[in-house]
Amino acid sequence: MKKHSARVAPLTACNSPVLTLTKVEGDERPAEASRAGVGGGSSRTEAEARGEAEGGGGGAARRLGRRACCRPYRCSARQLKRALWGWAVVLSVCSSWAGTSQLAKITFRTFDAPFAITWFATTWNILFFLLYYAGHAWSSEEKQSLPQRFRECCRFFGDDGLTVKIFFSRMAPFCVLWTLTNYLYLLALKKISATDASVLFCCNKAFVFLLSWIVLRDKFMGVRIVAAIFAIAGIVMITYADGFHSHSVIGITLVVASASMSALYKVLFKMLLGSAKYGEAALFLSVLGLFNVTFITCVPLALYFTGVEHWTPFSLIPWEKLCGMAILLLSFNILMNFGIAVTSPTLISVGVVLSVPVNAVADAYSTDIVFNSVRVIAVLIICLGFLLLLLPEEWDRLALELISRFKVSKKEEAIEERGEPGFAGQSRNKGSRTSTATFAHSF
Repeated sequence: MKKHSARVAPLTACNSPVLTLTKVEGDERPAEASRAGVGGGSSRTEAEARGEAEGGGGGAARRLGRRACCRPYRCSARQLKRALWGWAVVLSVCSSWAGTSQLAKITFRTFDAPFAITWFATTWNILFFLLYYAGHAWSSEEKQSLPQRFRECCRFFGDDGLTVKIFFSRMAPFCVLWTLTNYLYLLALKKISATDASVLFCCNKAFVFLLSWIVLRDKFMGVRIVAAIFAIAGIVMITYADGFHSHSVIGITLVVASASMSALYKVLFKMLLGSAKYGEAALFLSVLGLFNVTFITCVPLALYFTGVEHWTPFSLIPWEKLCGMAILLLSFNILMNFGIAVTSPTLISVGVVLSVPVNAVADAYSTDIVFNSVRVIAVLIICLGFLLLLLPEEWDRLALELISRFKVSKKEEAIEERGEPGFAGQSRNKGSRTSTATFAHSF
């Protein structure tokens, strides 16, 4: 299979840096910029030192003054634009995920058919490749026709492209996992609040780490084991907060199962397909939607005719709510899979965590949820575990370097403050000796 440099992975819930699935070209630029900044800082330090030698005792004071006034971070227009786009993506991820959960609960009031809703929302995945091609035609310098781009992206599935065998053998398990993830999550929303469902779904990152550590032999990290323990403790505490009632226990079990299906989907994608370019990921998700329409359509029909799911008359189906929820879910998946074009996967994942307080505010006004101390602590523990999983593999080395630099800078400032009077006196004495020697030599 052909290897690529800039690749993403289509994930159901959130793009997981635990598996290091994303690698975007240009990531090395900030490091180079920081090295350039360090070099620039060294040059300024040498210039300041020469100024001190020439200017005497006032040099140290001027150095401290210049350091205080030159500390603000200077960013270019390009960096500012990227930062603004990044926060826009984070807020969009947060609002789309929270909006999907809240709108799903509203839809259940008049249309209680979670599997039909899942099928309807998954069908919209067919638009992925068309939307990607529209963006490619608008922004790419080397434009290709739609058939050419399709054939090129089909190489992701193998040298023979998207064959019938690949269509059934590769797409079937992913479509089943995708459907189960969304269906179980919607079922859970019928039992528990959107706040509990969204925070419990964040545990999927802990499950991703455990599966990748066991199946993919990923690097062991103690901090991620701690994060997984936090996730499990949070699940138990949320269950305890509701008093272990059967209604809430079933909902919690469903959302944990949904998070497990999402984690299995991610690990299986990494194991079987590796990673994909933007166009390849868009094609994969579109084929996923096509498989859903072709082979999953019979399931909601069977549930309807057997009476498991009851549909309202066709004229009373809340199409505006269904289409709104499908658009929000499609937007969420687009941002999760292609948002790394403008920001980092870690920042995108933060948007998923921010959806928890948004759902909490919405539930506080629309439902009778009780935010007791146990529930609040459980939410904070799970969110903390989620954030710990976002730490890079070399986080300990980076933390030690940051602490050592902070200590060195503090020590240098303390030495400068204590040595300023003596330094000034030495400068004056040195200047006096130099003038006397010159005067004696002139005679």
